[in-house]
Amino acid sequence: MPKRLAPEREFSMRFTSTPRGARLARRLVSHRLDDWGHPYTTSVNETLTLITAELTANAVRHGHVSGRDFHLHLALADGILRVEVTDTRAEKQPPSSPPVTDSLSESGRGLLLVAALSDDWGVTPRHAAPGKTVWAELRVQQQGQPRTLRVAPEPTEVELLLTTASLLRDDLRSRPEDTRHGGRRQ
Repeated sequence: MPKRLAPEREFSMRFTSTPRGARLARRLVSHRLDDWGHPYTTSVNETLTLITAELTANAVRHGHVSGRDFHLHLALADGILRVEVTDTRAEKQPPSSPPVTDSLSESGRGLLLVAALSDDWGVTPRHAAPGKTVWAELRVQQQGQPRTLRVAPEPTEVELLLTTASLLRDDLRSRPEDTRHGGRRQ
């Protein structure tokens, strides 16, 4: 790994390995980027927030170890924003390149999004403990705009429907049981 300059700005925090922890991590990254001069509606904020959402969701879904949190680190150094998500599950390593998925599959697109939206990404093992860190980088200019413009292919209607259904299902699963049916149990 190349030697990096000391970060100009930094944010680190541990989160519970739950969907709620992943949502909180995503929101705090977006808020921190806004504080650092990349307002909520800029492509930098929206892109890095989406990348964070994918990495934290993967940490919760695939890197979860009971009783262990995941760690998020966000840094800005030399015009590069880097987000790192570390979990403690060593035996489940993501592929070094995005997986090929079936267009009708309900999952497996997270790393495809990360690869398409970031300028670089990868996986590194933790040195002092079990687990891994999945990271992504985005080059930015001082005005908050990316140096490179990446355009993802237009999704098909079927892909949009599957993604929406998946997000709704995940949201319903993360709600407490007594609020799923209008406050009454069935």
